[in-house]
Amino acid sequence: MKPAPQPPDDSLQIRCPKLGHQIPFSYCRTENLGLPCSRIMFCWQPYFGVEAYLRRELTPEEWRDTFEKPVQSKVLTLVELIEQAQKSGAKSGRGEKK
Repeated sequence: MKPAPQPPDDSLQIRCPKLGHQIPFSYCRTENLGLPCSRIMFCWQPYFGVEAYLRRELTPEEWRDTFEKPVQSKVLTLVELIEQAQKSGAKSGRGEKK
């Protein structure tokens, strides 16, 4: 029987195409509000059996939330972040004209 794939320790870091710098697997595993990055399999497959590892570690709901939901465009994500920041600024009293 083949041993279950294990993720590399944090000494192995690869270049993240989203962030543009070196990161360990542990970051990719929880970067999405505790869920894996949606690109984790693409990035880490050359290094270990990442899909088998994630199928073992994630619940079916976590798997769906990570890999089967449509990905938002970057523009839509930025618009939502700007709206959240504006709402947060208005609630804290910042952004009000005096």
